[in-house]
Amino acid sequence: MKNVRKSVSLVLAVAMVLGIFALSGCGKAKNGSINVLSLGDYIDMNILKTFEKETGIEVKYDELSTNEDIYTKLQTASVKYDVLCLSDYMIERLMNEGRLLEVDYNNVPESKNIGERYWKMSEEFDPERKYNVPHFYGAIGLLYNSKKVDETKVKSWNILWDEAYSQRIIMQNSMREAFIVPLSLLGYDINTTNLDELNKAKDMLIKQKPLVQRYLVDEARDEVIAGNADIAVVYSGEAYIGTQGNPDLRFVIPDEGSSFWFDSWVIPDTSQNKAGAEAFLNFLCRKDIATLNFEAIYYSTPNQAVIDSLDEELQNNSELFLSEEQLARCHSLKYLGQDIADYYNNAWKEIKAE
Repeated sequence: MKNVRKSVSLVLAVAMVLGIFALSGCGKAKNGSINVLSLGDYIDMNILKTFEKETGIEVKYDELSTNEDIYTKLQTASVKYDVLCLSDYMIERLMNEGRLLEVDYNNVPESKNIGERYWKMSEEFDPERKYNVPHFYGAIGLLYNSKKVDETKVKSWNILWDEAYSQRIIMQNSMREAFIVPLSLLGYDINTTNLDELNKAKDMLIKQKPLVQRYLVDEARDEVIAGNADIAVVYSGEAYIGTQGNPDLRFVIPDEGSSFWFDSWVIPDTSQNKAGAEAFLNFLCRKDIATLNFEAIYYSTPNQAVIDSLDEELQNNSELFLSEEQLARCHSLKYLGQDIADYYNNAWKEIKAE
């Protein structure tokens, strides 16, 4: 009997330990994990902990600076990503290549918070609204120091070739965004596939290079804030952050026009946990979570529930929420096929090597 009691006690002890383990960590094992790859500085990292706590799904989060970097990593990494955050033209590319899974929006009911205006915008690259959940949007323009830059000249992209600002200029370290500048200035379609036009734009970027201090992405804003540069090609969301508390800093979309960009979450065909991916997308669309993310990042949110909760001053801020006049001068980037993608890759290497 003592031996029996000892055995029973041992079984009960093991069961108790297992029970405690189940309460503390088994949820994560049961619900698995998701691998997320996003553009940099694009999410409040604190909300990932909230998602893990609420769902028991572990989030393994990676970020890179450009769409091209993400595309390359998706192609070459051993990691099987479940969720990606990408821009319009790269989403279109992955759609064309059959690399995306359709989102089951029944599993993303909070997507109802995304405003219809923004779903319409996403139709530029996802016509049937099958693959994307909108995250942020905006335009490319110039952040500049009004005390050091001639405001009559900054309304044109041409100022980026003005020798008066030599070594005070920051350009985008992203080939498609960099090419937007000369293509717009030359009056060409930013989605041109005409090699003569592309070569003229490339030649302009090569000619401009001696004037450029650095090629940066997210850090471009910080260089202007710090006074290390006078003009930078930035995303409108970056401009808003830059101008806060800096009355001398201003943002403009040049008269020649620019690029309207739209970034969304998608599920690649590498996903090993689609249910977890859709739970994550649903979580991000919740008003409380989207509000926290907006307040951390301050990019233009397509979450109408969040927009409606903002004060009038923020809703009317043209750096956060672009006006119809601004949008009318902007065009979204398209995926132009492998041949043109190869052209851009080679041209960018040539520009950076000069």
